[in-house]
Amino acid sequence: MLTPILSAGAAIAVGLVMAQDQAVAHATLDVKTASQGSLRAAVRVPHGCEGSATTVVKVVIPEGIIGVKPAPKAGWTVETVKGAYAKAYDYYHGKVSEGVKEIVWRGGPLLDEHYDEFIFVGFVSDAFRAGDAVPFPVTQDCEKGQVAWTEVAAPGQEPRSLKFPAPILKIVDKAGGDKTAAAASLTVGKTWARATPGGAKVGAGYLDIVNGTAAGDVLLSASAAAVAGKTEIHEMTHEGGVMKMRALADGLPVPAGATVSLKPGGLHIMFLDLKGPLTAGQSFDLDLNFKTAGKLTVPVTVGDLAGAKPAADPHAHHH
Repeated sequence: MLTPILSAGAAIAVGLVMAQDQAVAHATLDVKTASQGSLRAAVRVPHGCEGSATTVVKVVIPEGIIGVKPAPKAGWTVETVKGAYAKAYDYYHGKVSEGVKEIVWRGGPLLDEHYDEFIFVGFVSDAFRAGDAVPFPVTQDCEKGQVAWTEVAAPGQEPRSLKFPAPILKIVDKAGGDKTAAAASLTVGKTWARATPGGAKVGAGYLDIVNGTAAGDVLLSASAAAVAGKTEIHEMTHEGGVMKMRALADGLPVPAGATVSLKPGGLHIMFLDLKGPLTAGQSFDLDLNFKTAGKLTVPVTVGDLAGAKPAADPHAHHH
């Protein structure tokens, strides 16, 4: 067995870093930015209440975040508080005027020396603009005491000066905020992935690519770093009654004026070395790298295990 040895200077540096991490161990979201459309986020709870174990985690959903659903969690019960929105918002099947306003997980206890995450999915409505900082107030109830991560910086105030800051989600433009891309270029829509059973190490994603230009392009590669160690573009064929699958090493051609559909039984995005199961309702970012159009990031929503895709997202993504 090898035992790592630190120099005195290195040990002091590590100690300082650990002390700083503990000093700034606020409740946060696992995602820092989001654009209009599907959202998957987790509230990170880094510690208890001055040593006391956490038994309740409450998240207040800000106005404009709609269609929220919490993920169940082993050892915890979950309940929601629903209410009317300030206005009706465009959603997948039309307009919605009410939904989840608060999520409350009860259980545990989550010991002070342990860390955990509390997951929910939702939809970022058109109420927000790029640059908006959206707070998600979080309250921890403990066996003894309470911590309320609810403070929001006033205009001009340094957020780091807050003792108990609310987790913040920053709104960004779609496709990484690239406003210089041609309007009538590539459009990617109908993005979805099939849910996977526990323990599965591979998954598949599907989408449509519409090339509205007079020149062909090539989808060279894809990446979904949040959920998979490796992502490839695959083709499934049937030869002599045998189903065969191969990676498209040279990429996927997208002819001028054509629509290329990636769907079950044919072309698809293959997610390899999954970091966890893909669960229905979950969403994650998929980076697509085109030879001419460049990088385009689109959200992918996971359908059910049987392969049914989620309701269509009316907001296609352009490049």
